[in-house]
Amino acid sequence: MAPLTSRNPFTAPGSKSRGLWRALAEVTGGAWLMLLTQEILRGRGPSAEIQFLLGAVVLALLAVRRRFPTTSLLGISVLVGLLPAAGLPAAVTAYTTAKHLPVPRRRGTVLLASTVLATLTCAFSAPATGLGGHPFGLALGAVLAATTLMVPGLLGSSGGQEDRLLWALRERAAAAEAARRLADSESRIHERSRIAAEMHDLVGHRLSLVSLHAGGLEMALRKQSPELRDEAALVRRAAADAMRELREVLGVLGPLGRDTGTDALTDTTGTRPDVEALAEESRSGGIPVELSWDGPDLNDRPAQVRRAVHRVVREALTNVHRYAAGAPVTVTVTHTDHRVEVLVRNGPPPVAPEAATGLGSGRGLVGLRERVALLGGTLEAGPMPAGGFALAARLPAQPDPGASLAAADAPPREAPSEPHHLHPDHLHPDHPDADHPPAGFQRRVVRGLSGFLGLVGMGVLMLCGIFLVTQAFPEPDSRPREQPRVGMSREQVVEAVYGDDTAVRAAATGREPARPASVTSCLYTRAPAEGPGEGTSLAIARYCFRGDTLTTIDHFTVPVVSQTPPWESP
Repeated sequence: MAPLTSRNPFTAPGSKSRGLWRALAEVTGGAWLMLLTQEILRGRGPSAEIQFLLGAVVLALLAVRRRFPTTSLLGISVLVGLLPAAGLPAAVTAYTTAKHLPVPRRRGTVLLASTVLATLTCAFSAPATGLGGHPFGLALGAVLAATTLMVPGLLGSSGGQEDRLLWALRERAAAAEAARRLADSESRIHERSRIAAEMHDLVGHRLSLVSLHAGGLEMALRKQSPELRDEAALVRRAAADAMRELREVLGVLGPLGRDTGTDALTDTTGTRPDVEALAEESRSGGIPVELSWDGPDLNDRPAQVRRAVHRVVREALTNVHRYAAGAPVTVTVTHTDHRVEVLVRNGPPPVAPEAATGLGSGRGLVGLRERVALLGGTLEAGPMPAGGFALAARLPAQPDPGASLAAADAPPREAPSEPHHLHPDHLHPDHPDADHPPAGFQRRVVRGLSGFLGLVGMGVLMLCGIFLVTQAFPEPDSRPREQPRVGMSREQVVEAVYGDDTAVRAAATGREPARPASVTSCLYTRAPAEGPGEGTSLAIARYCFRGDTLTTIDHFTVPVVSQTPPWESP
């Protein structure tokens, strides 16, 4: 049965969150932004009732933009042409829509359509909504479409592509990590199978000797002591049963992996002559190897310890041949009463290796780490700060069987994804670098701050564009001016005649008619000239007040005196 799809109008399809509180917060913030923008743009636009209705529709589209991205963007584009204060909610809608539309062709078509709708709507509706004429509406619509739709849409497209790319990279990294874990598990199983084969050869050989000697003893006692012959036969059958059960138990691991040829393990494996033979074999291949052995030989140590020493040295030298051909190598084996330590170091190669040789996959170290851990030891490998590589193993001289069982039952230890820089004198396996990814809360805070700053930038860009349009298309003053009349207040007269003209006042000084006795102050402005004296006289209008009330209006002229420059005098 297919899962039910959420029908919440405030969330994207497939989202599990309810989104109601988020939608309420977005509607509140959108309303605040619209009020702020309308306060800046006061004096232009439709009436308050129409603004309220259009704003409600804008906020509704803003709330459902995740569920219906295309419809919300096209609808809010039309409303931006009618109500410029809806520019910032439209920018948020354009960003979200472009971010959540994965198909590039559809995303581009929707953005282009929204831009055209906003421009044409503003151009045709400008006279009806009180914004201005059609040219002003066309210019304003183009600015609003570019700043609140196209630019946020392009930013949203970029952000959506980045998110989808990161998601694909995370999925690819997860698949690669799963493949690495599977390969490491196979390497551990193969190493355990190889150890089982070694144990099969060792224990099987001992059991075969027991069965052989018990059979010979049974034949020798056939006539001399029949009762002892039956005991010998019992021992032979028990050895055969033990051999069969050993094969059955080890057969659970599948086909046993064995080293063959020159890598085959023997009773002398891991002793000093064996390690010297490995060093000599590398020298014959062109690798200068220096061997240092501190302590007695490993002849008396358990076979699994000696074989682990052999495997550590052999794996280290093999890696030098593969990745650092010609580099000097130092092999140090330290044997004490309680521990066996093996340290293999190589310097930088004479010729830098290629970036990717493709000669190995690192599975040898995984298997080697598994073998050492089963013995209760530790192994560490990584590059050194001065260049080169180091491989260090610490093994107990006498492994504890209980520790081996615990290591076998314990979950596998993950190898670090990045190599650690190791110091040759301070090698210790328990110092992995901790990776502390940024918390989800911090990422949300960073995204919130980025969105806020982006919204502020969009707002500044939109207001700058509107300012330039209003400067290019100044609003005509269509209000009829009332002519000054007696009884008007001083403020009304100043607004009607544009204030007092100091130049006209200076020209009237000493030439004006006498003021009435009750007048307290007067305003002087230029009056339209009439008659043939135009050009030789100045027409002046004088408005005299008693307190704050206009009491008299006088019109008179004063002669204009022109002086002839000295160079033009006869």
